[in-house]
Amino acid sequence: MKSARKVLSDTPLFELTLRKYEKPQSRKERELIKRLCLSLGLLQPGDSRDVIVDILHVLFKSRRKKQLLSVEELEKKVIINRKLHKLQLQGIAPSNIRRQLKRLRNLMLVEKLKSRYRITEFLGLSDIFSEKIEKFLLQGIMQRVKEYLASVDELFAKR
Repeated sequence: MKSARKVLSDTPLFELTLRKYEKPQSRKERELIKRLCLSLGLLQPGDSRDVIVDILHVLFKSRRKKQLLSVEELEKKVIINRKLHKLQLQGIAPSNIRRQLKRLRNLMLVEKLKSRYRITEFLGLSDIFSEKIEKFLLQGIMQRVKEYLASVDELFAKR
């Protein structure tokens, strides 16, 4: 007779990657956003498919005007942005743009209101990071890691 044991899934509930780079020096908007994406784990080092950088760049520009953008508007502006920076038009399919927007929403940098997108509450990134990522996401991850640490300590202290 087989025992009915609960199988743990190796799929994380949430994953957060943070990287430390040298201090920001570039005054070029797109380069600075790219480094931010690398720092937040939204982009892998050496990744040539960096349309997420253009999506954020367009959203930051629209934040100045307090504009919300539909996926179609965002797609058009991303194409213009990539052409402006003489980049290949890779990753600009609407399905990929939606996928990248979902990643940004999961990290709470972007929010969706009535099928339109904006930087969360038009806030500054420092505020978003502090309120959403540091206090909410990171704290929850740290708490769960501590629970695993305590469980392992408890399990191996018995033996």
